[in-house]
Amino acid sequence: MIHYQLRCSGAHEFDGWFKDSSSFDQQARRGLVECPTCGDVKVERALMAPAVSTRAAAPEPAPEPAQAVVPATPPVPTVAGGGRMPAELMAMLQKLRAEVEKNCDYVGPDLAEEARRIHRGEADERGIYGEATADEAEALADEGIELRQLPWVPRADG
Repeated sequence: MIHYQLRCSGAHEFDGWFKDSSSFDQQARRGLVECPTCGDVKVERALMAPAVSTRAAAPEPAPEPAQAVVPATPPVPTVAGGGRMPAELMAMLQKLRAEVEKNCDYVGPDLAEEARRIHRGEADERGIYGEATADEAEALADEGIELRQLPWVPRADG
């Protein structure tokens, strides 16, 4: 797999993963690579900083603290430009949903309060997911509590 930083003719930058460089070239020629901001299919590779490894071993990153996950509401079955979501993307998002459901506790509309309890050490540290309003999410961010909003697509089995 190869990762490219991309830019549309409207100067929006985004990234994409492709099997190899010729896969990107073929998809771009056929108009299959679309800007997620404006839906433009006139896309080219942008300049990227190379990943340079050094001889010195990098220190092990500290484990990330548990984060609250907020499913995007409503489910997002379409992409920019109003087209249908590609089947491969839908499958990846369904797999992501299954992993969240398997590894995190659902706390429903109590997400904001439970995230605060975990942050203050009043509840066990763990991954949680549920619903929060935009105001609740902003208040949590102001308190230094990170949320991740995910596109919550229908389950693969349902």
